[in-house]
Amino acid sequence: MPAIDLNADLGESYGVWRLGDDAALLDVVTSANIACGFHAGDPSTLRRTCLAATARGVAIGAQVSYPDLAGFGRRFIDIDPGELRDAVLYQLGALDAFAQVAGAGVAYVKPHGALYHACISHPAQAEAVVAAAHEYDPAMAVLGAPGSLLLARAEALGMEAVPEAYADRAYLPDGRLVPRDQPGAVLHDPAEAAAQAVTLATAGGARSICVHGDTPGAVAIAQAVRAGLEQAGIGVYAFTG
Repeated sequence: MPAIDLNADLGESYGVWRLGDDAALLDVVTSANIACGFHAGDPSTLRRTCLAATARGVAIGAQVSYPDLAGFGRRFIDIDPGELRDAVLYQLGALDAFAQVAGAGVAYVKPHGALYHACISHPAQAEAVVAAAHEYDPAMAVLGAPGSLLLARAEALGMEAVPEAYADRAYLPDGRLVPRDQPGAVLHDPAEAAAQAVTLATAGGARSICVHGDTPGAVAIAQAVRAGLEQAGIGVYAFTG
């Protein structure tokens, strides 16, 4: 039976600001990309999300970012590669502390927002992210865009490189995501997202499918996506398992 991982961006609340329904999403997904405090997430949110993920048997991944709380990590920063490497290492250590306390650990790393897109074609930044992950744990998996320099560098270092696709984002004909500032960039119809997820899962190019936790109606979208995958005979399992 074909199988796919279903991941979501979680742990993005900060202080009195609440974003998304992490508990409900953790009942649906198999992997959790948890914010590490640089684009979102405070220490108590990280602890709470790691505990909830571990209780449900959901794999924990570190969603690392530029130091950009004000911009939610969605603004490119031309940061020195050495500083970026250390920033990523810092975030990995912070999240892993809470994951270890919860009885698990960080199984993979995934860049967030602008850093995710930079790591597709920016050699120095892709190298910095992978170097930090490899320093921290060479057995850690790296989740990112298919064909990206990020995944190529991970493979070169002998790390598990996991290509992903998006259920709730529109795609351009060349396979890139429609920029968020363009109409129709985000899919809000659960049925449409589910149909796209099935197509992506059966195309053979991705091992994980993402649903954004901050998208309005994210829980309904994730539930529809999982149901659609299972109805199509596609098993939904964490890629780290």
